[in-house]
Amino acid sequence: MSSPATDRAAAPPWRMWPLYAAGFTTAFGAHGIAANLGSETGGLRESLLYLGVLLALYDGAELVLKPVFGSIADRIGARPVLIGGLVAFAAASAVFVVVDDPGWLWLARLGQGAAASAFSPSASALVARMSPKTQQGKAFGSYGFYKSIGYTLGPLLGGVVVWVGGLSLLFGVMAVLGGAVAVWAACAVPTVPPLPRSRQTLLDLGRRLSEGSFLRPTAALAAATAALSVGVGFLPVSGAAAGLGPVVTGAAVSVLALCAAVVQPRAGRALDAGRLTTRTGITAGLVITATGLACAMLPGLVGVLVAAVGIGVGTGLITPVAFAALATSTPEERMGQTMGAAELGREVGDAGGPLLVAGVAAAATLTAGYAVIAVLIGASPAVVTRRGRGRNAGSRAPSEASPKRSVPQRDQ
Repeated sequence: MSSPATDRAAAPPWRMWPLYAAGFTTAFGAHGIAANLGSETGGLRESLLYLGVLLALYDGAELVLKPVFGSIADRIGARPVLIGGLVAFAAASAVFVVVDDPGWLWLARLGQGAAASAFSPSASALVARMSPKTQQGKAFGSYGFYKSIGYTLGPLLGGVVVWVGGLSLLFGVMAVLGGAVAVWAACAVPTVPPLPRSRQTLLDLGRRLSEGSFLRPTAALAAATAALSVGVGFLPVSGAAAGLGPVVTGAAVSVLALCAAVVQPRAGRALDAGRLTTRTGITAGLVITATGLACAMLPGLVGVLVAAVGIGVGTGLITPVAFAALATSTPEERMGQTMGAAELGREVGDAGGPLLVAGVAAAATLTAGYAVIAVLIGASPAVVTRRGRGRNAGSRAPSEASPKRSVPQRDQ
């Protein structure tokens, strides 16, 4: 007997677009402002510590709050959490516009990060619940595409806006964007009611999140995000050391994000069509990503560009495949919780990758830092894609499984 999730027709594309816009918003909000904080006057340029705190507040809030809001989305429904998070994002941005005081930047960034912690996992959960199980790859590939576009355009468009009207105007643009997407979501995204859930203890939660069906895709996502952060943060450093100008190094970072954006929808469609399995997709993505990081050790423009392409293609292959695997193996009544926890894994990779490379570079060289993370990610397929023992990789704990519910399993 097939499950409702399998039989359910795909939502019309126009109902999915606000979810893709929400993904763009969180990416654009993270990178658009982060890349231009140093341009603000009032002592920010002289205080690298303060600048570092401002950069960390957004991701720090997400690290703590995403699992919380994911669980709330399961309890009350993902749609109100999505809309509420977007409204809060717009409000946090508008506060800085009204105050127009650099001393309030920390509060504005903290508010934006907390708001993104609400609407980002809710959007992921709605993408999963509004798509049939057989089309999860396509859905998450499209979602990842628009998120990558946000990462790509954020620094560029943010820089133009700051040049025209300063950081206050950029926060104003964020306020308008968040408010517009909230209204769009309220009009287009259907009500997806929360599903009945069995009582879950902390032990049950820990058991479910320690299963291979969760850990393997999440570990792959963490590795991909770590590589992406290293590429965005350190490839410009390598380029500058080779005598390349900021325009060239900035273009290299854009190539990385563009490759990730182009690959994700194609990888998702290949997964749905059966031309790609979860195991093969994640393994190939990790190997390509590691190869790209290794190429960053090559001197000059060739090393920077080849590394950008390798990291972009590899991470673009991993992301929709891993998210589709999570969505396929997760009970729908726990979708928000799973997506929030998976996003937590990505945030750990986002912070851990650059910290690892920076630590090795401080002790040795940046080339050595690339080598270490390339080896770690290159060796990870042996752990990330191995089959679970005893329990099928896509199986669920007895307390979470729905009776007589059969979901097509992909090779994980």
